[in-house]
Amino acid sequence: MTRLFATVFVLALSLVALAASPAGAAEVVTLDQALRTARAHQPALDLARGSLINAEGQADSARAPLLPQVSGIGTYTRGTTNPYCNPNTGMPCPATFRGPTFDTTALWKFGVNASQLVYDFGESINKWKAARVGMEAQGESVRTAEVQVAFNARSAFFTARAAKDMVGVARETLANQERHLGQVKGFVEVGTRPEIDLTQAKADRANAQVQVINADNAYAVARAQLNQAMGVERSIDYDLSDEDLPPVEGEDGDVEALVGEAQHTRPEVSSLRLSAQSQELTLKSAHDQYWPNLGLSGNATETGSDPEHLAWNFSGLVTLSVPILQGGGINAAIKSAEGQLVTAKAQLETEKQQVRLDVEQARLGVEDALANTRDRLRLAEGRYQTGVGSIIELGDAQLALTTTAAQRVQAQYQLYTARAQLLKALGRP
Repeated sequence: MTRLFATVFVLALSLVALAASPAGAAEVVTLDQALRTARAHQPALDLARGSLINAEGQADSARAPLLPQVSGIGTYTRGTTNPYCNPNTGMPCPATFRGPTFDTTALWKFGVNASQLVYDFGESINKWKAARVGMEAQGESVRTAEVQVAFNARSAFFTARAAKDMVGVARETLANQERHLGQVKGFVEVGTRPEIDLTQAKADRANAQVQVINADNAYAVARAQLNQAMGVERSIDYDLSDEDLPPVEGEDGDVEALVGEAQHTRPEVSSLRLSAQSQELTLKSAHDQYWPNLGLSGNATETGSDPEHLAWNFSGLVTLSVPILQGGGINAAIKSAEGQLVTAKAQLETEKQQVRLDVEQARLGVEDALANTRDRLRLAEGRYQTGVGSIIELGDAQLALTTTAAQRVQAQYQLYTARAQLLKALGRP
């Protein structure tokens, strides 16, 4: 049995040493570096920016009908010119009618066509304005993505920081168990403690070694998750800096002031507000379809069978288009725009309520985390006293010490996470 314990001890100690001894000095990643990396590489930001570019293109496309439309044409045709007669169409037969041939003749034609919308009672311009406001709303969506990416990076960083601190707790526990094992071994050798105490001490040390391995694995997983939050593919052979997330400006102030700031700065609110404006303009444009459209167009051409001898012509056209019967299409467009406007306004009001809830929850979370941190630190100062009685008392004392250290880590993690949540609720990247 003694040999078995020795074998387990050597194997576990080797694993711990392997995990604790990197090949070289590990890179230290700070919170600021994690945020910069996420803002530079997170694909979620590229997706939002791509949608913004698409919205810009749609706005430019909506403006196109308001500008002059000019196109150039050039054609070359070659074919037969056999005459034919058709009295029904007013084409009399020629006096000398020759039979058809396969002879072909060339025909060149060059020209320019131009058109311009003069007035359509605001239909096209309101479409353009709606598209532009929609583009601005998409710009706010990019800000929303930036705030979310920053929150994810902060949250992942402090999750990994907590895992790192738990590694320290586990290794300190292992060191204590090693010292306890030495003490118990000495007591057993001189006969002041029974053999079962030594067996228990060895088992406690083996459990502490397993906890170190589990903590190292959890820290590795947390760093992999941090890589994902930063949007990078890299190894996890780095360490994290021991830094705090400082208090958020106004976290202990009036909640109404924080709610007012959030409703003014939160990009989600701005985006929905702009979306509602865009739907209002879309509705106006739908109503404007009832009115006439006035436009101008013209073309100039040069035509002939010889490029050196072309004849030119030009023509102009004024068009007044009056909608009389559209099969209910205009009414349908108006109804659709009205429904979208109602939806946009409802989404805006819902988001405002959500903002208030987010701010109040985040602020209360900070207060609770601060209170828990103070209480746990106060209890930790007097909770553990070294016992010199039985092996059970010694194990209970070690458990109390480990629990207290873990609670300190958890309290800090909750505080930093609550502050990160408050930053997100306020729309601060």
